[in-house]
Amino acid sequence: MSDDAANVLAVDVRLAYPDFSLDARLDVDLQGVTGLFGPSGSGKSTLLRIIAGLERRAEGTVTFGCDAWQDSSRHEFTRADRRPVGYVFQDARLFEHLDVDGNLKYAADRAPRTATSIATDEIIAACDLKALLPRRVGVLSGGERQRVALARTLMTQPRLLLLDEPLASLDAERKKEILPYLEALPQRFGIPAVYVSHAVDEMARLADRVAVLQNGSIVAAGDAVEILNRTNLLPAGAMFDAATILETRVSEHLPGLHLTRLQFQQHEIVVPMLGERAQGDIVRLHVRAGDVALATTAPQGLSFRNVLPGTIAAIDAADASAFASATVDIGGTLLRVHLTRHAVDELALAPGRPVFALLKTAAFDRRGG
Repeated sequence: MSDDAANVLAVDVRLAYPDFSLDARLDVDLQGVTGLFGPSGSGKSTLLRIIAGLERRAEGTVTFGCDAWQDSSRHEFTRADRRPVGYVFQDARLFEHLDVDGNLKYAADRAPRTATSIATDEIIAACDLKALLPRRVGVLSGGERQRVALARTLMTQPRLLLLDEPLASLDAERKKEILPYLEALPQRFGIPAVYVSHAVDEMARLADRVAVLQNGSIVAAGDAVEILNRTNLLPAGAMFDAATILETRVSEHLPGLHLTRLQFQQHEIVVPMLGERAQGDIVRLHVRAGDVALATTAPQGLSFRNVLPGTIAAIDAADASAFASATVDIGGTLLRVHLTRHAVDELALAPGRPVFALLKTAAFDRRGG
């Protein structure tokens, strides 16, 4: 086996139900985070369960580096409990009769110990659980429960993390609370992860690579920014919610103003303080089309702090609707914008017209940066 193959999770599987069939082929780099993205019912969780060994009826092969976990043609199958996989479900599935410490110890006591094992104290610190250890899990918030579930999974010393929509049951504030913990894990512990979600903002923030599933098949896979900015993968206004992913870099923090300056191409974007990010860190911004305004002259005297010059690439005015969509080319990045047809006519917007895209700093706050 080549060195490249040794660093890949290779999946080629099929599974048929009466009303749904999965037929998926995917190679996953065993570093960073690979996102499985698509609408509900597309097969994301089914594929994750096959990787974990929880769907024995699946046909095909699953290879983790040099280890063959499944090869149905040879009747080979590694049971779920023998695969070095940590699985985090949508619901935390904690032991309600134990406190937080008891939940963690239950996993730690059953985990293999090697020279490379992650220390218990390090996991507790990474998930910020020290103050919660004596508490019963029944009194924890949703975000706290998921942090405990994540720590308990890490206690099993997995070589691969599988995360099945771990934020789906949380409200916006709890999501904002737990996202930094998820974001820090791959680099802190060096454990590759496969992350399932239908939320584009989660994919933009967490995934290095994205595979898109539709009707049981993978229709696209590649770099997260490139994939998430493609409009031909899912119906307009559906999963991608007419948004653009901007890849930026932290240039400086402004503690007195509680803001962070980001560099995007040769432009500057100001967002609410990203205290957990260091200078030079990559930050992906999920910019919704409805959060962007356009001007045909350089704006003055406005509260908008972020102004990006560009050129109209396309205008799509929906029939029998008051609204239109514009695409603005900003140095090769296509920014999507929602506006009224009245604005299109009055501003004489057309392909080739220079414009200024205006982004409210406050628009990034509800997504936690």
